[in-house]
Amino acid sequence: MKLENSADSRPLADRLRPQRLEEFFGQHHLLAPGKPLYEAVRAGHLHSMILWGPPGTGKTTLARMVAATADAEFIPLSAVLSNIQNIRQAIQQAEAIREQGRRTILFVDEVHRFNKAQQDAFLPHIETGLICFIGATTENPSFALNNALLSRARVYVLKPLGETDLEQVIDRALTDPCGFGGREIRLPAAVRPWLIQAADGDARRLLNLLEVLVDLGEEAGGVVHISEAVARDVLAGGSPRRFDRQGDAFYDQISALHKTIRGSDPDAALYWLCRMLDGGCDPLYIARRLVRIASEDIGNADPRALRLALDAWDAQERLGSPEGELALAQAAVYLACAPKSNAVYRAFQAAQRDAAATGSLEVPVHLRNAPTRLMRELGYGRRYRYAHDEPEGYAAGENYFPEEMEPRRYYQPVERGLEIKIAAKLQRLSELDRLWHQRHGPSSPDTEKSRRKPGPEES
Repeated sequence: MKLENSADSRPLADRLRPQRLEEFFGQHHLLAPGKPLYEAVRAGHLHSMILWGPPGTGKTTLARMVAATADAEFIPLSAVLSNIQNIRQAIQQAEAIREQGRRTILFVDEVHRFNKAQQDAFLPHIETGLICFIGATTENPSFALNNALLSRARVYVLKPLGETDLEQVIDRALTDPCGFGGREIRLPAAVRPWLIQAADGDARRLLNLLEVLVDLGEEAGGVVHISEAVARDVLAGGSPRRFDRQGDAFYDQISALHKTIRGSDPDAALYWLCRMLDGGCDPLYIARRLVRIASEDIGNADPRALRLALDAWDAQERLGSPEGELALAQAAVYLACAPKSNAVYRAFQAAQRDAAATGSLEVPVHLRNAPTRLMRELGYGRRYRYAHDEPEGYAAGENYFPEEMEPRRYYQPVERGLEIKIAAKLQRLSELDRLWHQRHGPSSPDTEKSRRKPGPEES
């Protein structure tokens, strides 16, 4: 059947695409009067830019608005569908437009999908001013785009639409003649918050859902009635939250979970845990991160934390979802409530730096094992002091570092949890070392050899 008006076949979100700044909802931090981007768009001043934000926040609409306000030709490309040949064709088109005395905005949607060579293809034409480049991306430009391209474009961050903005989107859809062709739409008040929650900050998703509800509504006399029952069925399954296994939402939320546990807030830890699970995160990934947190942020202040995190991982593997997720919640709460110490984590990092910086220093001879006659003749293990035979089970004054390296103090226990007792123990051992050096003075191989008892490895 031939449509009388081909525009009617466009999705509602496209029919209602804002044409003026006054019709643009959200992004008040960028498009409020007085803001640099608002003033630039209103004045028609062009500059290359990267629009970074989640879907449905107006990236494409804003790019079209910039072109319309500046009376520039708008050439759209999709990095999903285009290749280097399409880029060349767009550049040729821009050259023809310049000969006519007009400017060109080259808009690349999902620009992060282009590889390095494809991104580099725009650089000389941005430099000469042939094109004003506008790229749209849902990925962090710091990781997804070349530095050379970033240096030539200003990055603007678009945010998910708030509830008030989405309310305004609904109102416009129900009243704008371009929306539903002048038909009156009766939307129950109870359905509005359901729509807004399902949209999750995405205006396009909201309009798509609203269009489905209208299509399923009952029309009589030019009035479409949407029932709560139908709306409940359509929106019952909810919509996937903003969560991408390789995207910023993933890393931002795991960072939030880690930091709330470190900050000893069990309630916020549960919230972010549930947000990640709700978004489709692999529970085993969360389990691995909990094990990391147990070592990095709790450590020896409460060694049970590591065991509990490992048990939660094991429970998740054995039970699967959703049963195993309760064990993850238990572990997250315990870790958040446990005393915190990063003493082992910091000590490990310091030791790593020394290991990398000092090279291949030899193991001191007295610390080497001597399983063969030749090795014993070479003196391996000869001056080793067997700690169990020493007073208090500690070889006071002994040096376990390479001879060319000054002894280090990496591990500094904190005054929390079990590390209080560990610190007291280390302080006692340090006192024994001090007393030993007072009695014996600087150690020498000869005096040490005469005092030390052979250990099991020597005998």
